[in-house]
Amino acid sequence: MAEFCSPELAARLVEISSDLRRQVGILVNRAGSVEYVIVGDEKGLVIPDLRDYPLGKRVLRGLRLIHTHLKNEPVSEDDLTDLSLLRFDLLATLTCSPGKPHIYAQLAWLSPDQHGATTTVDPIDLLERIDIDCVHVIPELEADLEKAARTATKTGEALERAIMISVTTSGTRQEAEDSMAELRELARTAQVEALDEFIQRPKTLNPRFLMGEGMMRDVVIRAMQRGASMLIFDQELTPAQIRCISAMTELKVIDRSQLILDIFARRAKTLDGKVQVELAQLKYLLPRLTGRGVQMSRLMGGIGGRGPGETKLETDRRRIRDRIASLERELKELSQGRDQRRKQRVKAGVPIISIVGYTNAGKSTLLNALTKSDVFTEDLLFATLDTSTRRLRFPREREVIITDTVGFIRSLPKSLLGAFKATLEEMRDADLLLHVVDASHPRFEDQIVQVRTILAELDLGDKQELLVYNKSDLLDEMKKKDTVAFLRVRQSARTQLSATVSARDRKSLKPLMDELQRRFWPEEDVTQIEL
Repeated sequence: MAEFCSPELAARLVEISSDLRRQVGILVNRAGSVEYVIVGDEKGLVIPDLRDYPLGKRVLRGLRLIHTHLKNEPVSEDDLTDLSLLRFDLLATLTCSPGKPHIYAQLAWLSPDQHGATTTVDPIDLLERIDIDCVHVIPELEADLEKAARTATKTGEALERAIMISVTTSGTRQEAEDSMAELRELARTAQVEALDEFIQRPKTLNPRFLMGEGMMRDVVIRAMQRGASMLIFDQELTPAQIRCISAMTELKVIDRSQLILDIFARRAKTLDGKVQVELAQLKYLLPRLTGRGVQMSRLMGGIGGRGPGETKLETDRRRIRDRIASLERELKELSQGRDQRRKQRVKAGVPIISIVGYTNAGKSTLLNALTKSDVFTEDLLFATLDTSTRRLRFPREREVIITDTVGFIRSLPKSLLGAFKATLEEMRDADLLLHVVDASHPRFEDQIVQVRTILAELDLGDKQELLVYNKSDLLDEMKKKDTVAFLRVRQSARTQLSATVSARDRKSLKPLMDELQRRFWPEEDVTQIEL
């Protein structure tokens, strides 16, 4: 069927629709075969499950929808929603006035634009006047849409393209925007390109979709238009919400926690880190594991078995629980090794410092500058996941142990923090917490509060703390842009025991080194430290 619909088929559809006083539709594949017949009501149709025609990486579904309208009305908003949401090759409506032989048709399709795709609607016209060769036109259209989707995205190393979503009933609009900015940075760290974002602050959260169903449809349509492959929510989704949202779209649906876990899995290098990350991933996955029920499961009874045996879902859950138990045993063994090393340090009487702070505040860069080491650093969130320990030497053959730790971030679930026992154990043994702050961040005070809140939740709030305002080299630039923010940094540094440094300039570290020397050896005169 080269044309979108033969005159004979169109006449038959209009005739049946008129007799039933219901809309009637068909879904036709690219070979011209009718795959689905749909009978609706007077106002519309319900599209069936199209699992036999999944989108995958395809831009269009491979099906065109042809259906009748009873009142000679044009293509409706519901029609265009179905076209965008389900990615039909083509949508056509057929109408015919009572007592008149002529059939009228109106076509709509997705067409490329600078943002990926938009809908195009032709005027209503006589069926016999419409000349479209679907065999050639639709593949060409799909190729143009693919090209537009690639052009609409930035070039780079992005592995996925995503729409970012935040739905919250608490806090201010500014707080929601700050959290969204962090989500974009998390996406960049995970090599995900953020194509667009939606922030909604409803009075109440929708238990099924978090946001309203209508808004959710708009988001999915936008994702399809921009060529997104996934939706990322700033809030943690329940297993039921993931199922409901996934049922509406064939895109991947993840939340902030899952994105952070993915970053952790990429960046963990040591055995400790890898075990802890896998443990956190499995604990997150277990309650979210879903299946199709007993009737769709494989029977696991075997010879001599009784009853239906375990379902595939139950088997998967059991295997995950067994793996969690195995990882916890392995983590316990690794923890014993760390205990022995810490006891040796305590016995030697060497002071211990833990560097803590918000993610990407410059902790690893500071460790490298202080100890002349080469711990991995990068302008990404969670660049450091594995604990790094170095010796920091002072005059008169003195030294301290200094440890770099994983950065904190707002809304980090306790289950994720709980997995990083190595980091937490190092902080518990510390004599001093070096709290590194990105002084150039416009809301550095909020970040200080966030870090202190997490430390309090970990029963580390009573540890001695020294604030280190890092990135002082950017303060002059800040002063030019925002004098008020610059003065806030200076005022905060004066009112709290702190040091202002640039981890990229070793000469700026001298006041910090002097303060550390005074803290650990207060009974002696401070010896001048050469950097």
